[in-house]
Amino acid sequence: MVVPVEPTLEQSSIDVELHRRLVYGDESALREAYAAYGALVRRVAVRVTRSQAAAEDVAQEVFAQLWTSPYGFDARRGSLRTWLSMLAHRRAVDWVRREARHRKDTHADDSELHAIPDAGPGPHETVVDRERSLLLHTALAELPRTQREVVHLAYFAGRTYRQAAVELGIPEGTAKTRLRSALRKLAESLADPPDPAAARGA
Repeated sequence: MVVPVEPTLEQSSIDVELHRRLVYGDESALREAYAAYGALVRRVAVRVTRSQAAAEDVAQEVFAQLWTSPYGFDARRGSLRTWLSMLAHRRAVDWVRREARHRKDTHADDSELHAIPDAGPGPHETVVDRERSLLLHTALAELPRTQREVVHLAYFAGRTYRQAAVELGIPEGTAKTRLRSALRKLAESLADPPDPAAARGA
């Protein structure tokens, strides 16, 4: 379900006031931010990590950073929703990378794992799914910030490009162009590398 978009100026003023209270150490401001954006942060994290438990950990990290380093958010550069979404995405990608390193180290230390037959759908498919997810979300993290913002609003917050334009305070055409450019770059980043033999005409 698409959540209605609030007017840009009104949302901006709310973000500014919330940010001011966070800077002054108002714990109620943190609770309000969590109530408003906690579900979004967890949704972003679940899509990247494929794990509810990991999503909860990521959410804790994200709001801990908002509390301890509120100056990281700048209301002049976008909404708090978008900033928290991108922060959650970055933290979730870091989690998947840590898991991949841990899994690699564990498999290297335990040779008996290689003798276990593949029983079909199960942990192996989960590993492959997470690896594909890591590739996708790493590519997303490498997009320019302006393109990442539109993708996050469209993909994670369920916005249309028109609604994203309103929230970001940019023309609809600009939002549409940024979204198309981002999707094209993601497709190029995730495309299979060319076959050297085919390139030589073999």
